[in-house]
Amino acid sequence: MDFPGKGETGQVDSAIMMDQETGLDLLILEGGPGVGKNTFMREIGKTMEQAGADVEYLWCSGDPDSLDGVAIPAIRCAVCDGTSPHIVEPKYPAAVDRYVDLGRFYDLPAAKAQAAEVKRHTHDYQDAYARAYRCLKAARQVELDTAAEIRQCFDSQRAARRISGIMARELRGRGTGTGRITRRFLGSVTHKGPVWRFDSVETLCSKIYELEDSYEQAGGLLSALCAEAVRRSYDVIACPSPEEPERLEHLLIPELGVAFVTSKPGMEYPGKPYRRVRLNALSHPESKARLRFRSRMAGVLREAGVTALQDAKAAHDRLESVYNPYVDFEGVRAQAAIEAGRLLSWLN
Repeated sequence: MDFPGKGETGQVDSAIMMDQETGLDLLILEGGPGVGKNTFMREIGKTMEQAGADVEYLWCSGDPDSLDGVAIPAIRCAVCDGTSPHIVEPKYPAAVDRYVDLGRFYDLPAAKAQAAEVKRHTHDYQDAYARAYRCLKAARQVELDTAAEIRQCFDSQRAARRISGIMARELRGRGTGTGRITRRFLGSVTHKGPVWRFDSVETLCSKIYELEDSYEQAGGLLSALCAEAVRRSYDVIACPSPEEPERLEHLLIPELGVAFVTSKPGMEYPGKPYRRVRLNALSHPESKARLRFRSRMAGVLREAGVTALQDAKAAHDRLESVYNPYVDFEGVRAQAAIEAGRLLSWLN
């Protein structure tokens, strides 16, 4: 998924890609595996970019090479995959949001002839995902225990003073925005392992503060930075943890060209930061051996989760290969052209 601007990328749940209270048009794609939802969204995005619009591409966490959505902020429009596991339903049917049924482009008799194979691959896919979620949930419980222990020995006052100094330097004056908060996931655990789109951050912001935080203590500090930026009328992009959406992991203030990114094992910022804030040095745990043991335990569980996600991806690919020969992709592209034309009319 793209952050605001052409060609930038990130990740988000399609249900929060557009505010249905203020949006103009949300196209919710329906249709099963292999029917061309990704093709449809890419066609929309390409057409809108060619027309000069800024486009946000929202990538799928299950397959970071495929799309879950496309947003065009300038006209308050978006397209998203509304099928399981990210089911989206119209809130204001026709007035704001509507279904686009791509299932009609299946060759129905041919697909029905493959029912046994479709069922087998679907069951494999669902079983693998269930296994992945069990492993990742178990890993998360271990990590939460560690975060709770570190919280007891973290020098929060010293951390707050450091962040206050950064606020005083970076958040001076007032922004030209409205203090709008756009929520976007910057990455996720995928079948390729952890994938984080720090390239999107670097596209939007040239000054990057890296918060070195192995034990999840940065969330409150980022929330304070976010609140102050919003109070000063800066529009921000707030990036929560994909496994704990109420906790911020990254914050971007594009008008200032300033970003704050969390860096930890499995989510290491690969670039050269403007400044590095070493939050790890502000904690003093009693037993580092216990922390290392928990880290190894969580790592093993996460590896098992990624293996299960790989199995799920393989099963999904087999499922799509069954359907693909029986999909009218030219029809899908023609429908995308019709919808793109409607969106273009609102752009002008």
